[in-house]
Amino acid sequence: MSDALDIALRLLAVFAVFLVFPLVIGQTEHKVMAHMQGRLGPMYAGGFHGWAQLVADGVKFAQKEDIVPAGADRRIFQLAPAVALLPYLLVLVAIPIGPHNAVGQALDAGIFFVLAVMGVGVLGSLMAGWASANKFSLLGGLRTAAQLLAYELPMLLTAASVAMAAGTLSLPGIIEAFHWWWVPWQMVGGLVFFTAGLAELQRPPFDMPVADSEIIFGAYTEYTGLRFALFLLAEYAGIVVLCALTSVLFLGGWHGPFGADGLGWLWTLLKTVILAFGVIWLRVTYPRLREDQLQKLAWTVLIPLALAQIALTGVVKVVISS
Repeated sequence: MSDALDIALRLLAVFAVFLVFPLVIGQTEHKVMAHMQGRLGPMYAGGFHGWAQLVADGVKFAQKEDIVPAGADRRIFQLAPAVALLPYLLVLVAIPIGPHNAVGQALDAGIFFVLAVMGVGVLGSLMAGWASANKFSLLGGLRTAAQLLAYELPMLLTAASVAMAAGTLSLPGIIEAFHWWWVPWQMVGGLVFFTAGLAELQRPPFDMPVADSEIIFGAYTEYTGLRFALFLLAEYAGIVVLCALTSVLFLGGWHGPFGADGLGWLWTLLKTVILAFGVIWLRVTYPRLREDQLQKLAWTVLIPLALAQIALTGVVKVVISS
């Protein structure tokens, strides 16, 4: 009975984080972009610092009519938002927050699990583009598929580098094996992993599949109301997952200057929030890449850097073991 209660509490905690953190990231993006770009609109709703902007957006989406195009594949069209969103809930189950088994479920091959499930989330966009019976949506879906193929490889290679350094595929095991001197040693791999993750989430400047100036809004053109809101929520949930995973793999997770045992969860949260702020900053700062530039970055820059990181990790491991 106690085991069942422990599992239920862990799942409830993961579900609460899944419902709250993406909304916090979305609200933060509204405010940060408003300050950086001098946009006053999001700062007025509700009075103090525009606190009600997120509520207003939610009410707006709930009031909009749910429309399915006449020529669409109805079941696939309706299922796509769930396919885009739910994988990130499953990933959060395996990401450790703090020491002493502070994780929804510790998996021996956790790094393989989270990367495989994150890849499934991108299929929601592909399903939406194919099922919408819209040529612009189909083009956005095809761009999503090409982007997934290009950027999944550097993510896997850099994650493999960390697993090689730690000698384990378990995410808690990787954090336990972490040493402070890993940060400069694995820095290139961390940058490649984070950049490839942004591309898989289709975040600016890697948002070619939703290029509004070219293909309206890509795979999401035909979506309205709450179904469209689910795609936005999936994007923000993906930011939470990517930043938390980057902090676990490359920044030591719960390790900090002091209080790793008692304040481990706080260090993980702080690193995740700082990385999420960086994601928002990138959206405001850099223009969208062209499709050819996006593919060139993956195949001629990120993948060679990821291979070089694996080679460096192998050399360092041999030197240390000898």
